[in-house]
Amino acid sequence: MAFATVSNAFAGGLLTNTNQNAAFVRNFAQEGKIDLTSIYANPAGGAFLENGWHLSLNNQSAFQRRNIETTFPLFQLNEENHDKTHLFEGKATAPAIPSFTVSYNRDKWSLSAHFAISGGGGKCEFDRGLGSFEALYSGRLFGEVPLAVNAKLPGQVKAGLISAGVPEPYATGLAGTGTYSSRLTGYDLDAYMRGRSYYFGLQIGGTYKILDNLSAFVGIRGLYASCNYNGYVQDISASYSYQYNVPANPAAGFPGTSGSGNGRESLSDYSLSLNCDQTGFGVTPIIGLDWKINNHWNMSAKYEFCTKINLKNKSEMNHFAQAQAADPTSPLSQFKDGEKVREDVPALLALGIEYSPIEKLRLDAAYHQFFDKDSKKYGGKQKLIDHNTHEFILGAEYDLSKVVTISGSWEITRYGLNDAYMNDLSFNLSNYMFGGGVRVHATKKLSIDLGYMCTFYNSRDVTTMTAAGPKVDHYDRKNHTFGIGFNIDF
Repeated sequence: MAFATVSNAFAGGLLTNTNQNAAFVRNFAQEGKIDLTSIYANPAGGAFLENGWHLSLNNQSAFQRRNIETTFPLFQLNEENHDKTHLFEGKATAPAIPSFTVSYNRDKWSLSAHFAISGGGGKCEFDRGLGSFEALYSGRLFGEVPLAVNAKLPGQVKAGLISAGVPEPYATGLAGTGTYSSRLTGYDLDAYMRGRSYYFGLQIGGTYKILDNLSAFVGIRGLYASCNYNGYVQDISASYSYQYNVPANPAAGFPGTSGSGNGRESLSDYSLSLNCDQTGFGVTPIIGLDWKINNHWNMSAKYEFCTKINLKNKSEMNHFAQAQAADPTSPLSQFKDGEKVREDVPALLALGIEYSPIEKLRLDAAYHQFFDKDSKKYGGKQKLIDHNTHEFILGAEYDLSKVVTISGSWEITRYGLNDAYMNDLSFNLSNYMFGGGVRVHATKKLSIDLGYMCTFYNSRDVTTMTAAGPKVDHYDRKNHTFGIGFNIDF
């Protein structure tokens, strides 16, 4: 059974979001900027803000579809959908993603704080469960139901022989020497899965101007992880056909008999239910530099250290799920009550540069590397990553007037996940994004950011060999995000 971490709904590496405010939505390349809204991406640049207090309040709304088309031979036995390919559609919605940034500047010093959802991907709901659910159950029913039927047939044949007038012990002996066979002809089940994953991050730190054009930042981010996984497979039933042949026994005056029939079983013992809450806490040290070369060029670098997090489970399972979780090789073992699940947030290296050829125009570029291979996961899953995540970003802003600034950006993300890493709920796809928007300078003290971005994912097919034949999962995603932010100087 495949319950797993809800994958990232925003921009960034595994369990890491670089999308922190509406300014990012309209221009992804924030690392080379000197702005209050860039303090997450370039915290050292905050030293060059004007003296006083600065506050940014933001909200984003993200809407995503996570579609998996699973092809499996036994799906043709599903009594509601006889096609061997089934679509499992996940709806991930996050209508309210708040964040805030505050900074106080005094001469060479700057103190800042930033709160946002630094990891996770909101919540995702699969109304029909997942392909791994159905493939597991269809395979189990295909193998076990005929065995159970064959075990019952001799007793049924014996009862039929006695009712036909064949006395014992002849009926018992004849029933025991017959041949019996059955096969699964159909199944039905009701499956559901919902996952939620939030990593709330509060970052605080200080920046100091080492030189008039060079500043350094030191800070920490506290991460509180709150996850929940709720799912079931219930109302399971199976249809089957059977046949038998009992040989003649002349000594008993019995000419022999054969027959066939159909039956249906309700399999409540196979029902599964799970509700697991996971919580954990970790601390991320952060360092950064900003070099304001001149009025045309600015460069920055930031390094976030790996965040060690152990998620502790508080789980409720029915007996069937508990039996599965007791097996250390079962995917359900990581949801045992009281189990500690390692889910580190990877280290991040971020580099940025901004070039302003004329006063009204700013050209931006950034690079991210997430060190996913070095962040430990439950069961050593990081070993299934071929290479770290890389992101390349370009952006531009132009002041149409003293009131309106327009911006646009492009980003490409390349994950290094091999096929063994991918599963129904924990899948990331390499992608590219486009974003754009405006900043409205409403007054000298207030500006408003409005942005929209969409993500285009590279679909991927993963084939898994099973005893019933190959299972092929076709992964695809769609994502749209809107953002609004209010930036105030005091």
